[in-house]
Amino acid sequence: MIERQITTTLTNLLDTDAAVTLIGPHGVGKSRLALTLAQERPTIYLDLGSEADRAKLIELELYLERHGDKLVILDEVHRLPNLFHHLHDYFERRRRIGREPGRFLLLSPTSIGPLQQFGGLLADRFACLELQPIDGLEVPEKLINTLWARGGFPASLLAESDQSSHRWRQEFIRTYLERDIPYFAPRISIETLRRFWKMLAHQQSSLLNAAEFARALGVDGKTVAHHLDLLVDLLLVRRLEPWQSNIGKRLVKSPRIYVRDSGILHALLGLTTQEDVLGHPIAGASWEGFVIETLLAAVPFGTKVNFYRTSAGAEIDLLITPAGQRPWAIDITRSLAPKLEKGFYLACEDMDPERRLVVYSGNTVFPLSQNVHAMPLAAAAELLRDLA
Repeated sequence: MIERQITTTLTNLLDTDAAVTLIGPHGVGKSRLALTLAQERPTIYLDLGSEADRAKLIELELYLERHGDKLVILDEVHRLPNLFHHLHDYFERRRRIGREPGRFLLLSPTSIGPLQQFGGLLADRFACLELQPIDGLEVPEKLINTLWARGGFPASLLAESDQSSHRWRQEFIRTYLERDIPYFAPRISIETLRRFWKMLAHQQSSLLNAAEFARALGVDGKTVAHHLDLLVDLLLVRRLEPWQSNIGKRLVKSPRIYVRDSGILHALLGLTTQEDVLGHPIAGASWEGFVIETLLAAVPFGTKVNFYRTSAGAEIDLLITPAGQRPWAIDITRSLAPKLEKGFYLACEDMDPERRLVVYSGNTVFPLSQNVHAMPLAAAAELLRDLA
C-alpha cells in the first residue's frame, strides 16, 4: 500500500481540532486512510451510507455520550445533511458546561452544502483537508509514467494490467454519472453532463469558452456554468484562474480547465495504455495537468495558484505564489530537451518572479538562460514542499 503524505497532517489535526473533514472523490482512499488511523486510538466508525449505521444516530447525543472518549469517524456524511445541525448543537451544549466536544473525523466527496456551513459555525475548531489521488511525490520515480497514464486512484494505479486499470476508470465514470452526481444534482441531465465531461477532456488545459460548449451541447450558458461548478465542487475538474492585476497589460480573463486525474482524463478519451496516450494529441496537455496536480499537492497552505497570459502572447503555465512572497513562474513540457518560448521570458519581465522553473520529463537538473532551471517533476515538487 502506498503511504499518503497527508497522514501526518491529518493525525496532528485530529489531536487539536474538534472536527476534521477529509474530502476527496469516491475511490481515492478516504475510508482506508481513516480506518488505518483508527488502529492507533480508540475509535467508533459509522458508514452513513448504511441504513443500520444511520439509525444509530437517531438519538445522537445519547449515542455520542456513550463514546465520548473515542474518535468518531463518520463516513459518507453528505448522506445525512441534518447531522451537521445536531452536531453543532451537541458541541455547543458541551462547551456551555465546560466539557470537551470530543473528536470527529468526517469523510465526504465534497465540501459543499451543509458541511461548508458546519465548518463556518465551528470556526477555529474545524479543519478541512483534501485527499487527492496519489501524486508524483508518493511513488518511486520509476513509476511516474505509469502514474501519469493510469492516474492516482489506488485501484487504477495498482491494477494488474492496463486493461484492468482502464475498466476500473470506466466504471468510476459510469458510477459517478449514474449514482453520485444525481444525489448532489437530482435535476441534472446525466447524458448532457456525460457529453460535457468528455468535451472538457478533449479541451484539456484550454481556456474556457462557455459559449462554444453551450452551442455544442444545445444548452444555455447558465447550464454550462452549473455543470462546470458541479464537477469542480466534486473535485473532478480544476478551474485554474488567470492572474489578475493592474500591470498595464491586457490579460486573459477566462480560466483554464483541467480534468484533475490524468487516468480519468485518458479513460474519457478512450486511451488505455501509455502508448495510446503518447500517440494522441492530448499528450502534452495531459502531462501539463498531471504536473500541476503534483505541484499543487506540495505547496504550503495559503498559496495562490494561477496562470499568466496576455493578449500579446506572454505566457506562464503556472504561477505559484506562497503567502507573503513573490510568485514562482513554472513552464511545463513533455520534451526531454526543453526550449522556452519568447512568451515565457516576456511574462517573466512582467512578473519578476522569485524562481523560474521548467518542469520536463527528464531526470536531471540543469540551468537554461536568464536564471531559468530545468528539472524533473519530483525535484520541483520537493522545492515547493520545502517552502512549508
